[in-house]
Amino acid sequence: MSRNYRLILDCPDQVGIVTRAGEVITRNGGWISEAAHHSDEDSSWFFSRFEIQGDSLPCGIDELRRQFEELKDELQLNLRLIDTAEKKRVVIMASKGSHCLSDLLDRWKSGDLDCDIPCVISNHEDMRGLVEWYGIPFHHVPIDKDDKAPGFAQVEALVEEYKADCVVLARYMQILPQALCEKLRHKVINIHHSFLPSFIGAKPYHQASRRGVKLIGATCHYVTEQLDEGPIIDQDVVRVSHSDKVEDLVRLGKDVEKTVLARGLRAHLEDRVLVHGNKTVVFN
Repeated sequence: MSRNYRLILDCPDQVGIVTRAGEVITRNGGWISEAAHHSDEDSSWFFSRFEIQGDSLPCGIDELRRQFEELKDELQLNLRLIDTAEKKRVVIMASKGSHCLSDLLDRWKSGDLDCDIPCVISNHEDMRGLVEWYGIPFHHVPIDKDDKAPGFAQVEALVEEYKADCVVLARYMQILPQALCEKLRHKVINIHHSFLPSFIGAKPYHQASRRGVKLIGATCHYVTEQLDEGPIIDQDVVRVSHSDKVEDLVRLGKDVEKTVLARGLRAHLEDRVLVHGNKTVVFN
């Protein structure tokens, strides 16, 4: 894979943003292979993503970053320059359910997800054999329901030890503490069924079946202190009917959960997700 640089920026909407950013790239002979822009009328905020061929530039990313500094104050830019040669490190957390975890591991092994997975953390031992089959370290960190702090302190230590750029909750059935959510803001990705807030608690598919729902789905989002209310990255739905049994709803729900989680993670890995308040711009 060729080495690319990604320029991700957002700022107050104004005339000339794309031109000014493009000038910095083109005066260095940079080849822009992909570009996407969005102007949000409600907030008067502008979002942009450029993909630049690294070998088209005579300078490295540090020099390019230095050249963009003069624009930051002038345009009030929030700006990131990312080197695609440096793979993001993704720590996965799971509990007893295997469908999302196994799907992510298979996509990683096959190269469909371009990242490193330095470890998997779980509050149960059930997934150890699966994870170690892929040659990935597995850490069992029990969470005591009467005193969760020691367990989550160990989780935080592991995330720091493995230098995680991103944490994925692949059906991890524990609520992260507020302090950890704040520390890892917009770096923790979660998946849940889209019945919320209608069917809260145990056996949501059984509740949905009794109500005769016609759509089931999943939501992939960033984790915040507000449970299941973080900025949404991806969603999808599947139609069901009166003839579908609870077992069918569960099966279809698992399928859409793992698909949406993989799509959301891919968008994050490719720096296609820009967060503004509690809303996201996700470039295709």
